[in-house]
Amino acid sequence: MEPIATLPYFKVQREMSSIEMKNVEYERKLYLFEDRLLTKHREFPTEQIFDMSHREMSGEDSILYLHTSRGVYSYTIKDDPTTFIQAFKRLEKQILEEKAKE
Repeated sequence: MEPIATLPYFKVQREMSSIEMKNVEYERKLYLFEDRLLTKHREFPTEQIFDMSHREMSGEDSILYLHTSRGVYSYTIKDDPTTFIQAFKRLEKQILEEKAKE
């Protein structure tokens, strides 16, 4: 199954050696499917996602907030998340319309 939308996010980890500490940035992706949203380490069924929002920070980065029944998860992003959020909103509307028909 192909994802409806994808969005790159970044995870920064501090790595230490015997002489230095450095921040290493790993690029990962959020994948939005009809029935779930996948990250590298988590899976959220779409019915457990309440909302998505984002806030710009200083510089190029923004934070995407994923509001779920398990809490709010934040992801550091560099790309504009508007298309990804709109895809989720359309999917959410479709799911609600299907539930109303039942």
